[in-house]
Amino acid sequence: MPVALLRGLARLALEALFPASCIACGRDGELLCPACLDGAPRAAPPRCPVCWQAWPAASRCRDCALAPPTYEAVRSAFVYEGPVREAVHALKFRGVAALAPTMAAPMARLLAAWAPPVDAIVPVPLPWLRERARGYDQARSLATELGRAVGLPVLGGLLSRRWTPPQAGLSARERRRNVADAFRARRRVPGLRLLLVDDVLTTGATLDACARALRDAGAAGVWGLTFAREG
Repeated sequence: MPVALLRGLARLALEALFPASCIACGRDGELLCPACLDGAPRAAPPRCPVCWQAWPAASRCRDCALAPPTYEAVRSAFVYEGPVREAVHALKFRGVAALAPTMAAPMARLLAAWAPPVDAIVPVPLPWLRERARGYDQARSLATELGRAVGLPVLGGLLSRRWTPPQAGLSARERRRNVADAFRARRRVPGLRLLLVDDVLTTGATLDACARALRDAGAAGVWGLTFAREG
């Protein structure tokens, strides 16, 4: 039996044996309770309309004006702190895959309000060895739940990613260099308008590298959506 399947079955068994409790406040009942999620800081304007970093004007920020990203625009539901950070860490590093539907729900509401003209969803992939070690890909889990909520197809295997060192701890310039040419599209996508999905947006280097790979494969436009954003 594949290792990933065994890990998934083990997680389901643990969830059945131990009742869910909020990863932020410990209240029984849900993995991320409505009170914690409702109280989490939203990534609300004023922000750059392109990269969505905090910015005091309605025009694009200095970074996007000097070096426009390959993607059209990105949005994030929350600021990466407090219960939101706890949720991301639980999903990403502790194997709490059951958090994905709860995290995808506010992303679906944001997507409906934003309404970019997209045809399909593409998760930002993990390197194969990292996905194998974890037993799943958190971005794909979020993308699957988001696609189910909004009725969009999810192209889960479209992008491949060669191994790169983790982005954590790197400067913005180092992050861009680290993921440059790290992604490839496995097939052509002529004329498709695609939505990249990931858990956290930091500098946008990973999303930009993914968007470049999709545009090289013929995509007509690429947008991005994440659960959280740093800054």
